[in-house]
Amino acid sequence: MIKTIPLIFLILIIFAFRLRAQQATIHGKVVDSISGEPMEGVVIKVTKTNKVIITGESGTFVVRDESQTLNFHFMGYLDREINVDAGKPMLIKLQKCTILLKDVCIGTGQRLDTYKILSSLDLNMQPVKSTQDLLRLVPGLFIAQHMGGGKAEQIFLRGFDADHGTDVNISVDGIPVNMVSHAHGQGYADLHFVIPETVESYDFGKGPYYADKGDFTTAGFVAYTTKTVLDQDMIKLEGGQFNSYRGVALINLLDEKAAQNGNHAYIAAEGLYSNGGPFQLPEHFKRFNIFGKFSSKMGQKSCLTGFLSYFRSNWQASGEIPERAVEEGYISNRFGALDSAQGGHTERTNASLKLTSDLSNGWTLENQLWYSHYYFNLVSNFTFYYYFPVTGDEFRQMERRNLGGYNGKISKTGATGNTTISTVFGYGLRYDHISPLETDHTEDGNFLGNFQLGTASELDANIYWDESLRTGNWLFNSGLRMDYYYFNYNNLLPSADTLFPGIDVQKTILSPKISVAYDFSNNLQLYLKTGKGFHSNDARVVVANQGLEVLPAAYGADIGINWKPMPDLYINSALWYLYLQQEFTFGQDLSSQVDGPVTPSGKTRRLGIDLSGRYQINSWLFANLNANFARPRYIDSLKGHNYVPLAPTFTSTAALDFRLKNGINGGLSYRYLHDRAANSDYSLNAKGYFITDLAINYTTKRYELGLSIENLLNSTWDESQFEYTSRLKNETMPVDEVSYTPGVPFFAKLKWTMFF
Repeated sequence: MIKTIPLIFLILIIFAFRLRAQQATIHGKVVDSISGEPMEGVVIKVTKTNKVIITGESGTFVVRDESQTLNFHFMGYLDREINVDAGKPMLIKLQKCTILLKDVCIGTGQRLDTYKILSSLDLNMQPVKSTQDLLRLVPGLFIAQHMGGGKAEQIFLRGFDADHGTDVNISVDGIPVNMVSHAHGQGYADLHFVIPETVESYDFGKGPYYADKGDFTTAGFVAYTTKTVLDQDMIKLEGGQFNSYRGVALINLLDEKAAQNGNHAYIAAEGLYSNGGPFQLPEHFKRFNIFGKFSSKMGQKSCLTGFLSYFRSNWQASGEIPERAVEEGYISNRFGALDSAQGGHTERTNASLKLTSDLSNGWTLENQLWYSHYYFNLVSNFTFYYYFPVTGDEFRQMERRNLGGYNGKISKTGATGNTTISTVFGYGLRYDHISPLETDHTEDGNFLGNFQLGTASELDANIYWDESLRTGNWLFNSGLRMDYYYFNYNNLLPSADTLFPGIDVQKTILSPKISVAYDFSNNLQLYLKTGKGFHSNDARVVVANQGLEVLPAAYGADIGINWKPMPDLYINSALWYLYLQQEFTFGQDLSSQVDGPVTPSGKTRRLGIDLSGRYQINSWLFANLNANFARPRYIDSLKGHNYVPLAPTFTSTAALDFRLKNGINGGLSYRYLHDRAANSDYSLNAKGYFITDLAINYTTKRYELGLSIENLLNSTWDESQFEYTSRLKNETMPVDEVSYTPGVPFFAKLKWTMFF
């Protein structure tokens, strides 16, 4: 199968060149005036004919028209009108400005840019305060932390309890965050290696409709892009309750002369310490990040970008507490701990090199090589003395892995008459080698024996084609993706262990996508998206099940509108459906259970409605609202026993953000998660919550002072909840009930930032 991939790619390339090779009258590239980064989606209007052209992913455009005047428009940038000479290449630089809702124009994009509008508006009005805020920027996405501050967050989106990432594809600068066949859970996505102040923008999409996104893209994807150029240097200091301290620095390494020649480099560092809340067992959460990035012009038509980063964190954790533990006096209050040895340590090193080259006839070629080294060690105890009444059920999950890959694509955007066509061919490779990959029985953190011990290797080779065509008021998008997977798990336990036979597994999956949009006006668009996606299974699960359910598929459809009923109000709403061949739900992690986490879950379907609104009340006050409804159910279970445990059914977030001319800015926000089933028959309930946050800042050109308060109303809430059958030390019988991690109460934090 691997041999057929280059052949298919070659055929597609030849076809595209024959179809698209034309001579340009006017051609050029649009870039950001400060960073020099190419700008996708810039609306170019030919003033003589009113024809509209859209820049492609590389910021390039082609105009086959005799007009010599072009108008350039992009949300958040000043408009420019340029007189041009035919036949001469152009470099158009646009300057940033304040985003105003009245400038948002629906239906001019070369793709369905619903979420691009939302992400641009939200990041502009709600700059991130923490790593967790990076995920909360996505409308309808909720997170929970349940094992100390250093563990990856639990993710909820579109009726999915996606555990730590099994159904949400997450990437940073093209490097995947999700870990396949992870010691703690498939798709584990730890985003703590990102310094939030370095994030320039983010893109997201819901559903399996994106040809360039592969594994784990069922509920959706989130892709972050870090800054290539710093607007200014900065040092930030933060301090708050619960012995919480944080320091951040972003420093340019090159002078202005180097920047004028297209060379940029900076370094960023972050240090954090926190006890995490009023826990009787302090978290002692320590995190250190360092990140360096550079970009350099390579001649007139190429740019090389690269970065290096290193991340390390350590923490203790109180873990999940059974509801009866407080009621029956096993611990004095809900912030106590039943096992003080829980906690973890993790490290990740990343490296990336990306070369972007402008080819002839408007084509752009991108080549990226990346590598990561990763270490993870976590001690947990969910069931206490259920399986092992004498020594207890405490266990450790540990892995060390090397992963690396290649991302490549060739793209072009051009126009013929009133038709604009954008073509992208992509191809990539990812290889993970994990050694060791183990789950151990421990007591007070000390090794007792192995539940699992082995090494795993996994390969993903992929190729995709994405074509968008805009003609008149219609926009058509189609794509096809092919992924080839190879799985290997080498069991290092005695041969008597028959759970993992020594087999290799290979599997290929095709994922077609088709979307259509119609613009009734510049203020109203109706769209339909359909597509197939997938999430891969853990290599241990694949081998244990003799290759069954290797790449469970997801089939989805969205029908929605983008609407501006008035200049300062933007509304997006979608009715959606998703069918999943195999659900991934949380299971108790003691892998000595043959019928435990290696047993695939059943088929599911989800129906839902998403609603997002953005309203600019006046020049300084901005409101946003998100409401998300979902009905997740198992298909092959009896009615009343077909609830998907922990899957959210209704979530909502809203905020009022303000920016006064005197430098005072901030916002008041809430997030609401409704009650949901904790098990398949809803005999156990996972409680919802309503949390309010406040932020107030005073910002000048030289410094910023700020106050942020999480849980302003000091609500009592449970951040994460799970169903466990557990037994406490002096109990004679196990109990099946909900265990929880308490949410942090009123938490105030001050910050001071200096710009220079």
